[in-house]
Amino acid sequence: MSTDLQTRSINALRFLSADGVQKANSGHPGLPMGAAAMAYTIWTRHLRHNPRNPKWAGRDRFILSGGHGSMLLYSLLHLTGYDLPLDELKNFRQWGSLTPGHPEYGLTPGVEMTTGPLGQGFATGVGMAIAASHLAAIFNQPGHEIIDPFIYAIVTDGDLMEGVTSEAASLAGHLSLGRLIYLYDDNRISIDGSTDLAFTEDRAERFRSYGWQVLLVDDGNDVEAMDKMIQEAKSDPRPTIIMCRTTIGFGAPNRQGTSKAHGEPLGDEELNAAKDNLGWQKEPRFFIPEDVLEFYRKAVDHGRELEYDWKMRFDAYKRIHPELGVDLQRRLNGELPEDWASALPVFPEDAKGMGTRVASGKVINALAPILPELIGGSADLAPSNNTKIDGVPAFQKDSYQGRNFHFGVREHAMGSALNGMAVFGGVIPYGATFLVFADYVRPAVRLAALSHIPTIFIFTHDSVGLGEDGPTHQPIEHLLSLRIIPNLVVIRPADANETVQAWKVAIERRDGPTVLALSRQNLPTLAMTAQVEKGAYVVKDFGQPEMILMASGSEVSLILEAAKKLAEDGKGVRVVSFPSWELFEKQDAGYRESVLPKNIQKRLAVEAGSGIGWERYAKSVIGIDHFGASAPAKVIFEKFGFTVENVVAKAKEL
Repeated sequence: MSTDLQTRSINALRFLSADGVQKANSGHPGLPMGAAAMAYTIWTRHLRHNPRNPKWAGRDRFILSGGHGSMLLYSLLHLTGYDLPLDELKNFRQWGSLTPGHPEYGLTPGVEMTTGPLGQGFATGVGMAIAASHLAAIFNQPGHEIIDPFIYAIVTDGDLMEGVTSEAASLAGHLSLGRLIYLYDDNRISIDGSTDLAFTEDRAERFRSYGWQVLLVDDGNDVEAMDKMIQEAKSDPRPTIIMCRTTIGFGAPNRQGTSKAHGEPLGDEELNAAKDNLGWQKEPRFFIPEDVLEFYRKAVDHGRELEYDWKMRFDAYKRIHPELGVDLQRRLNGELPEDWASALPVFPEDAKGMGTRVASGKVINALAPILPELIGGSADLAPSNNTKIDGVPAFQKDSYQGRNFHFGVREHAMGSALNGMAVFGGVIPYGATFLVFADYVRPAVRLAALSHIPTIFIFTHDSVGLGEDGPTHQPIEHLLSLRIIPNLVVIRPADANETVQAWKVAIERRDGPTVLALSRQNLPTLAMTAQVEKGAYVVKDFGQPEMILMASGSEVSLILEAAKKLAEDGKGVRVVSFPSWELFEKQDAGYRESVLPKNIQKRLAVEAGSGIGWERYAKSVIGIDHFGASAPAKVIFEKFGFTVENVVAKAKEL
């Protein structure tokens, strides 16, 4: 193509973005104007995608990790022919638009991941590369490389400053995830001013020390140089970061290279001056030259051809490797094996029982043979979290077929990587740490909930019952803090069989993430039929109920014993196991009334954590509104009032 057409095609990205920000009177023009040539190079010379089928399984992935520059991505999507009309760009950041201030997965066609919280896009891409490498190792055969995507991203100074990026980059380098190709928008400007204020390490040496290939482009507008570097990246077994020196707000004569270009509209005068500076037509706004649009729209036919070729190769693969083909197709479709649930164990009644973390490990290993897409691990706590799949290798750079993951002490990166694995598809990922460290995973949990990603988060050591490690490791507010995240299902099972059913819910759930909060200490396996999918259910009525005792997790066996004592004193008591508020609220009003009748107002909730929130269901709560202590679990429970005697006394006060 001519140099003139290429220049105007890049400027179209700049000014569609700047016009969108100006019309909204809100947004970030600096990144799109500075990184337009980077995006152009990726999208027109390398990215394999089909605008008419954004979910084509054989596509490459592109993540705009600096999600504040979202107008750049929306401009790319519109120009290349995705179902994103120009009117949506004109409606940037407005109510009901498909162009929110930061990209949202599942809302805008072609957006591969919700980004904006800096570092999350970078780390999520690592998870995508993990899933791609795992599936390729299992399914690709000589001459039939069906799974062969690259994961591209544009990352920023802000991304590289965030701690989650350090964790994710370290993990990616250790695993030698060569499918990652990240272009670094090295404009050296942040909101406060020059990055010299706070960010002066040698970024290139930092990434080399992680085990990345580091390539340098002196001019972020040099398409040929960036094209050459991307080609080099594709042939290297290491993840690659291409450091492209750019100018924020490029073209704006009075704001380029300054923090003023970052997060506010240029203003009509500066916007027009930028257009004059780069030889762009000032009016109408959102101007797209016909030949520029024609050039970008070639992506439609090219994408159709790419997908057709991939499907032909996949058909040939299925003829030669029929069993692998059927399994891969099933997994890419997100379908479960027909009789997978038959593998779920059933545990007999047992007074000694087991910790629900132990029961969870048994469930994982019961499902692993029939559910090969179930993969996961722990943030260096596998023996404590019980996450290991027996008899299979670890996922390492020389064994991508492995299903056991050693995320290291990197909870932030683990959560984000799990999201990337789930979004990529073909796998059902889980990751584990202690519940108290859910705070380290929380940004990824929240993004999974916002984006309806079906990630499974396992948080063990779910209460002061972990004992001697003391208050630094004993969760108090954590269950509540997770329960208030919209679209997150939190399940705290009471025994081994509720744990089984909690796993069933988590695996079947496709519209959002699930948290399993599991005990360290042994819990009795109770004589009851678990109904976790209902959120709450009647375990037993002792006589005609005049009061209700309700609890989750380890406290269910406690209230059962208390109910027996109350019944001996002539009290009618209903015992309710309450593993999940969210699942209970999804039940119809009739079911909720059948469990918690309005005419029974004497209600006591018992949970070894913050009692806030239980007031919606109970008149009184035995909870913990202070930090824990270092002592054996039995002593702590006694000191904090989690005894049969205290529950009986509180119930009689109702």
